[in-house]
Amino acid sequence: MATSFDRSIAVAAAPEAAWKVLLDVSTVASWVPIVEDVQEKTFLEQYIAVLKDQVGPFRLRADLDIRVTELRPLELVRIAASGEDRQVGSRISVDAALQLEAAPDGGSSINVVGTYEVTGRIATLGAGTIRRKADKILEQFFGSAEKALASG
Repeated sequence: MATSFDRSIAVAAAPEAAWKVLLDVSTVASWVPIVEDVQEKTFLEQYIAVLKDQVGPFRLRADLDIRVTELRPLELVRIAASGEDRQVGSRISVDAALQLEAAPDGGSSINVVGTYEVTGRIATLGAGTIRRKADKILEQFFGSAEKALASG
C-alpha cells in the first residue's frame, strides 16, 4: 500500500538561491537522517545511497537507486528512489516531486508531494508503525530544509 504526503513550506531564500541548494543532492539527502553515503552516478540524473534504519526488531539496510525523472529549472524536480534489503526481505520506494515558486515577499514557497511504499517483512509491523516513522522522517526533512533556506 502506497502512502501519500503533501506539504508546503515558505522560506526566506529567493528562488534562485533556494534552487541552488535544492539541487545539491548531498545537502538534501542530509536532511533525511536515515540516508547515508550518497554518490553521484550521473549529475542530475542518477544517484545511489544507503538507507539505514531500525524499525521495531528489524535493522534495515537498503541500497537505493535514485533517479531524477523530471527536471524543470527553477520550477520542479521529480525523483524516484527504490531499494531492497534482502536480509530482512523488504523493499522501499519513494516517488516525490519538489516544486519551487517565488513568494510575494521575495522568498520562496516549496511544495513536496509524493508517495512512499514499504513492502515485505518490515511491512508486517503494520501501516501505523511505518506511517509514524515516515511522519517523523518527513518532519526532520522539512525542519532541516527550513533551517538551510532561512536566509535570503
